[in-house]
Amino acid sequence: MSASAIEPVSFTLYSKDFDRFAQALGASFQRYGFAVISDHDLAQARIDAAIADAKAFFALPEETKRQYAGIKGGSRGYIPFGIETAKGADHYDLKEFWHVGRDLPPGHPFRATMADNVWPAEIPSFHHNVGWLYGALDSLGVRVLKAIATYLELGRDFFDPTVKDGNSVLRLLHYPPIPKDATGVRAGAHGDINTITLLLGAEEGGLELLDRNGDWLPINPPPGCVVCNIGDMLERLTNHVLPSTIHRVVNPPPERRGVPRYSTPFFLHFASDYLIKTLPSCITAENPDRYPEPITADAFLQQRLREIKLA
Repeated sequence: MSASAIEPVSFTLYSKDFDRFAQALGASFQRYGFAVISDHDLAQARIDAAIADAKAFFALPEETKRQYAGIKGGSRGYIPFGIETAKGADHYDLKEFWHVGRDLPPGHPFRATMADNVWPAEIPSFHHNVGWLYGALDSLGVRVLKAIATYLELGRDFFDPTVKDGNSVLRLLHYPPIPKDATGVRAGAHGDINTITLLLGAEEGGLELLDRNGDWLPINPPPGCVVCNIGDMLERLTNHVLPSTIHRVVNPPPERRGVPRYSTPFFLHFASDYLIKTLPSCITAENPDRYPEPITADAFLQQRLREIKLA
């Protein structure tokens, strides 16, 4: 099965035929846990500027980058090679990355669980460009959630208060060239912790999802698309009506081994105090409630971060 099995859904439908957009997107999520969105309205020149700044940071000397490491358990700033390890994996992922979170005003109740951002002084435009990308993906994610709410026959704005001031994180990822004798893979098989993920940069091959028949399905969308997937929090809320699908980033074939891979997943989260309690409409005789005990979004997050060695 080729990557074309997941047909892109044009974001132009959002304003022209919202119900059609919601049904097409929701059907893809329910079948695969993933959807591909084409024709998004994020300015490509500004995306390119943010990616250029990320590349400039990753090209800095190791000792310079490490000045920005270790902030709030890796929830902000630089996370070096050799840290993140997929749950149950024997070897860490072959990647380094940078985390940007939400800026909160002084005195905000969520500051206890959401650290302040840090910005690399060596890249003067980094704050401006990467900060814009965070806001742009956050806004797009809220609109995707409106479509999901409609697909689930909830109110269109159901998710708006659940993600207001949510603990969302933008991850700037660098997968370096892979030596022939590399141990491990770029990203081991895992499910995302959060509500939904929006990913730019999947054009460079490697991303695969585990289909329900046990096959690994490559996701190589056309340029300019956003890959979006359901996270564990939304899977739990919907009682697995929308599945959080296991996925990975495999090492490239020999002819692409010397090419680095850059991508930017935006992990959209519920607000820290949101109680993840199974939606009554997703409980049926055939699909009884898997999670009778609710849990707050922050408690769920901390539990999962410990499992992947980021807390």
